[in-house]
Amino acid sequence: MNFIDRARQWLRGSPAKGEQIRRFQAARVDRLAADWLTTTNSINEELRQDLDRLRARGRDLVKNNDYAVKFVGMVHDNIIGASGVRLQMRVEGRPGVSDRMANQAIESAWREFGTVCDVAGQQSLLEMCKTLVGGMPSDGEFLVRLVRGADARNRFNFALQVIDVDRIDTTFCGRVGQNAVINGVEVDATRRPVAVHIFQAHPNDGARSSRLRQRIPVGDLIHGFRVQRAEQLRGIPWMAPGMLSLHHLGTFKLSALLAAEFGANHYGFFTTPDGQAPIGGMDANGQAVVTSQPGTFDTLPQGVAFQQYDSKYPEQNFGPFVKTTLQRIASGWRVAYHSLANDLEGVSFSSIRSGTLEERDRWMSDQEWFISTFLEPVFKVWLQMSLLSGAITMPNGSPLPASKAAKFSRHEWQARRWDWVDPKADTEANILKVRAGLMSPQDLSAAMGYDFEDTLAAIKQAQDLAAKYGVRLTAYDPLPGAGEPVIESPMRALAQQGNGKRPGSLSGLSLLAWR
Repeated sequence: MNFIDRARQWLRGSPAKGEQIRRFQAARVDRLAADWLTTTNSINEELRQDLDRLRARGRDLVKNNDYAVKFVGMVHDNIIGASGVRLQMRVEGRPGVSDRMANQAIESAWREFGTVCDVAGQQSLLEMCKTLVGGMPSDGEFLVRLVRGADARNRFNFALQVIDVDRIDTTFCGRVGQNAVINGVEVDATRRPVAVHIFQAHPNDGARSSRLRQRIPVGDLIHGFRVQRAEQLRGIPWMAPGMLSLHHLGTFKLSALLAAEFGANHYGFFTTPDGQAPIGGMDANGQAVVTSQPGTFDTLPQGVAFQQYDSKYPEQNFGPFVKTTLQRIASGWRVAYHSLANDLEGVSFSSIRSGTLEERDRWMSDQEWFISTFLEPVFKVWLQMSLLSGAITMPNGSPLPASKAAKFSRHEWQARRWDWVDPKADTEANILKVRAGLMSPQDLSAAMGYDFEDTLAAIKQAQDLAAKYGVRLTAYDPLPGAGEPVIESPMRALAQQGNGKRPGSLSGLSLLAWR
């Protein structure tokens, strides 16, 4: 059967004799896919071979590549923010009644702990959080040891020790009793981590280097990473999908820069029939010295010709090529291109809004992961040790009783939030949501990064202060005709809208009418 007959059979969908139809074109094995090399190894086997090299290359990019530095800064700013993740206590004295004194006492003690949390005395809790998430692009994981008792060196008897993940022995695989050790992580029969095996000191730290391992139970540390595949025991660097492209882009831009610099410094060449140096004399190293001055016309000797050097850089396709490569890298890192590249040229309001909102979903997901992976277990142990140590006291000096630890454990976390892309339109839309009963004021305050109760307390304080000095705050004047709200049924409002009866609302659907 010749090539044309085989092509006709393929177009009709009928296989040739002895051939099978592949259900997935991506699984075809032919010359077009011959360079598509894959592996069926487990994720832990792939990480055993590649993780240390990935981490080293990622750290090199963070040290030397401007776009990698930008991405780390984006991780800092969007996951942690300038003020960090705030603790909001929700202790109740009676059902439905907030215990403000207990809440303030615990929150005040937590802020104090944030200044003395590092057992090494180098970082605050805010700085430590930024260090941990800042290492995720290059490392993909972090390791923090929980130090209890007198070694904590503070009145809470609890502190944290950040450990370089280089100290986890990635090559250590074997068995410890009935447990298996995979890439330095010891797991039981259900693949649940029970311990991490680390070097006593960094393996490449000069005189302090050590390759002697020690076993640390998981109850004494936090090994944080995002799980991307089943049975994964080590973290994957967040920059891994774009590392190779970013490295080659960096070398390409350097080569283009050097080519442009060379072209700017060299106008051309003198040529002679015998190939000897033409004019201008020789310097101490025997190199021809030729100078040119502006506003002059030189006359070349007989037999000497000038050949102009025309550099191709910078050339017109350089910018689009760099932009396309950065767009690909930004897609792999799940961030907006204009944020990563600081390129706002040619973007419209709708496009930048769409990209920004999509990127914020990613950051909020990362915030929830970091809170559940690091802040929650730290707060749980801190509260236990602080109550047992009598370190959380009320205004009268009495410590909170450790017997009521369950009562004092109710809390929420408030991560950073962002200003709206279109503040006026978004603010009006959210006000309509609250008035329509589609969103509570508490949810709106949380979406803006505020605590609703704290906001009300601040407003009351402002009103009292204004009344003291005889100042009228017009922002809090009651609206004309304002009274008790009457909640309409959403289905009734929709039915009225369907019957041509327009509910009284700016949005056309009034679920909350003020009389």
